[in-house]
Amino acid sequence: MAPGYFEYLRDFLKQDSGLIVTPEKMYLLETRLMPLARSHGFDNLADLVAKLQRHPDKALLVKISEAMNTHESLFFRDQAPFKLFQDVILDQLIQRRATEKRFRIWCAACSTGQEPYSLAMVLREEAAKLNGWQAEIVATDISHSVLERAKEGLYSQFEVQRGLPVTMLVKHFTQDGEYWRLNQDIRDMVTFKPFNLLDSPKALGPFDIVMCRNVLIYFDVETKRKVLSSVSNVLREDGVLFLGSAESTMGLSDDFWPVEAGRGVYRHHDCTLSIAEDPA
Repeated sequence: MAPGYFEYLRDFLKQDSGLIVTPEKMYLLETRLMPLARSHGFDNLADLVAKLQRHPDKALLVKISEAMNTHESLFFRDQAPFKLFQDVILDQLIQRRATEKRFRIWCAACSTGQEPYSLAMVLREEAAKLNGWQAEIVATDISHSVLERAKEGLYSQFEVQRGLPVTMLVKHFTQDGEYWRLNQDIRDMVTFKPFNLLDSPKALGPFDIVMCRNVLIYFDVETKRKVLSSVSNVLREDGVLFLGSAESTMGLSDDFWPVEAGRGVYRHHDCTLSIAEDPA
């Protein structure tokens, strides 16, 4: 692919979603966009880009962005954050919100819904503790197509085998042909909304818990700082931020401070909130 075409796609993706595509990852453009190009009658990406340069097509650009943004997800991904939430953070949250009896969780870049649904299943397991409480899970993604899949709550055998305990599968899913459909009561616990992390999330917030896991790794430093600043603005003063285990706020934001509970867990820098591992 000629450099000019690469630069067009690189610049568009960075401006549209913050995604960084370096020259050594040009193969990703070919792999992910050639099926799209062929479906629109183009023999190669050069012809597709030439058409967009002559006549920008918003719908086609949306499809390009959705094809390039990674939608990898699985139930209870990395396990530790969900165990920490269930065993430690939820109890502390119940204590801190005893007067309100309400808390809100934001799952950013939720993809096909496994993360927010995992949280919903945890909350359902702890229903006795939350009697009389209102727990809201807001899940967002830039891709409208993956959000539609998430709302449907229909997963393949391969998808439910990735991280989902068998007990959860039996309790919360119903087999539907070769697929498994999440039960309606769990699906009703999550509200899905389209949202671009480059935009301000103030209309979504405030939140007590923000999960923005395995997202920052796709951004450059400037974009990471912008996203963390936006998250800080909607995370309540004593709220908790979850990043991926390989992600950090170090050198990117002075708003957050790691807590002792585990990697990728943060609180506001000036908050005295203490989250320790359950000694049991």
